[in-house]
Amino acid sequence: MDPMGETLQRTAPVTAADRVAAVRGAMPEGGLFADKDWLVSPQPLALPAKVVDELGRLGHQLALFQRAANTLYLQSVKGKAPAWLAGYLDAGKPPELVERSRHPALRDALPRVIRPDLIWTEDGFAITELDNQPGGIGLTAWLNQVYSDFEPGVVGGPGGMFDGFASMLPDGADIVVSEESSDYRPEMEWLAAQLNGRGGGAAFEVCPAEAYTPRGRSVYRFFELFDLDNVACSDPLFEAAAAGEIDLTAPYKPYLEEKMWSALFWSRPLREFWAAQMRASHLDRLASHFPYSWIIDPAPVPHHAELPRLGINDWRQLGEFSQKERALVLKISGFSELAWGSRSVRIGEDLPADQWNAAVGAAIADFPERPWVLQDFKRAKVFEHPFWDEASGEVRHMPVRARLCPYYFLGEDAARPEVKLAGILATLVPSDKKIIHGMRDGILVPCVAV
Repeated sequence: MDPMGETLQRTAPVTAADRVAAVRGAMPEGGLFADKDWLVSPQPLALPAKVVDELGRLGHQLALFQRAANTLYLQSVKGKAPAWLAGYLDAGKPPELVERSRHPALRDALPRVIRPDLIWTEDGFAITELDNQPGGIGLTAWLNQVYSDFEPGVVGGPGGMFDGFASMLPDGADIVVSEESSDYRPEMEWLAAQLNGRGGGAAFEVCPAEAYTPRGRSVYRFFELFDLDNVACSDPLFEAAAAGEIDLTAPYKPYLEEKMWSALFWSRPLREFWAAQMRASHLDRLASHFPYSWIIDPAPVPHHAELPRLGINDWRQLGEFSQKERALVLKISGFSELAWGSRSVRIGEDLPADQWNAAVGAAIADFPERPWVLQDFKRAKVFEHPFWDEASGEVRHMPVRARLCPYYFLGEDAARPEVKLAGILATLVPSDKKIIHGMRDGILVPCVAV
């Protein structure tokens, strides 16, 4: 049965050209993203079975990490953990939003979607950031559905993304999308239509945030917290959620959306706090995936001390690093229109010395209003993957690097959530690109275990 309830008699595409034609022919009218396209491949990305197994377990580990992060922040607010932790996480945010993020009625509320950005390296994968309000949900659902016609082993199967999304909002929901996030409206409209076509009584509707009024239904928030001034419904939505009148995900907790959690994970003064919240085995696994990270805080360091692993005691000295020493990445931590889509990413070894020095200076100057983080740069492995070359009318192979985005959905039971790996979106870009993000010369495919 297809999602609309009609029986389909499909003949699996045989040749690469047939597969490409099938993928193109399945594209919804109007597309899935506003003014965006990508290269089509006749094959999903093949991942070793042990990698897929590890990714399946990672969801549970990240859910525990997210819950621990929420607890640590609240302990910091109450004085049971270092006060500087909440100070970092609240930096640059409006006081009223900080107050709302601490509302007692929403103390245990957590996002129900976790999507890490993983760089596939020669040694496994590195978590460069976590996204609790990710794009690509509808896209990945569509890719899984289409490629499953000729690849039965697609991770998540044809319905995994639908099942995952519905599991966190089983009674249906309004998917409230802002103008700032409008590029993703087509994929969410397609997702809602597919979910509604499955039957079962739960209805999903995409609604413009600028004209939305809460109406007693659950809400999936698809607008950024830094954009609340442009979202007229933000106040009544929060009030309805705090009063228990609606189920809202993701909650108004900007501190959980900061990239600096990777640095806080490695913070030596917080080791005992992390150990009190998570098993040592889980912490060890996350330590093997989180690149070592730092928060760019220009507070003076004693002359006899050094910033860990960097051998400097003043962040300005970072700008003097040689190209060989600059296997490092700078990025804005969060709460900024520049904090998503790789807009603020600066890879040290790719920049001329003057540009790297300027980037370091900008990161120092932005503190504390807009904190930046520094991460060890993890180099993605290079391999070949096929794509359809429109110019030659044939399949060619391209050396690529991969970013993997597994989507984990958490059930509505916040106390004991079931964590489901629903699908994995692979973004494959030419090997000469080090910033791996969706682009016209990139390939988007689902993943299959081999």
